[in-house]
Amino acid sequence: MCDIRLFRSAMMDYETAAIIWRIPYNDEMILNNAAYHLQQAVEKVLKGALECVGVTVPNTHKISKLVKMISDNGANLIITDWIDDHSEMLGEWEAQTRYDMDFLVEKRKLDTAIREVHNFLSVNGIQNELRKELCDSSKKEKLLRCLPENKRECSAFELNCYYIMFQKKLQ
Repeated sequence: MCDIRLFRSAMMDYETAAIIWRIPYNDEMILNNAAYHLQQAVEKVLKGALECVGVTVPNTHKISKLVKMISDNGANLIITDWIDDHSEMLGEWEAQTRYDMDFLVEKRKLDTAIREVHNFLSVNGIQNELRKELCDSSKKEKLLRCLPENKRECSAFELNCYYIMFQKKLQ
């Protein structure tokens, strides 16, 4: 079953990466931590969207495999060109940034990844501001009717996540 906690955790991973990225460290290895959290943010969004369409998510960190599964299973997620084109690199960041002491993420790649992962999260509504589709009050009301009574009092972030779950019902 779909659990919006994965989306919340993804957003926290992104925010952690952004905090690390903004702090000027002299040690380049700290950038590996930011890269790891970016990879985790993308992985969790992909897995969350797959769960929302009833797919049992495999125990994998391969972003390229998860991107293909999104496409194959019709999950309600927009895969940006950058995520698609850099899925292998992101997948490598999961293990290399934690276990390969000689691996260093290039600052220029991290600079681009921070922007592009933010874009990926934004176009998919993984944000605290209400996504543009739900600014239409009739669509928002229709979404709220899909939720159990006890879930209808929720934040904009939660509504955005529920939209991922129920978008096909809303069309």
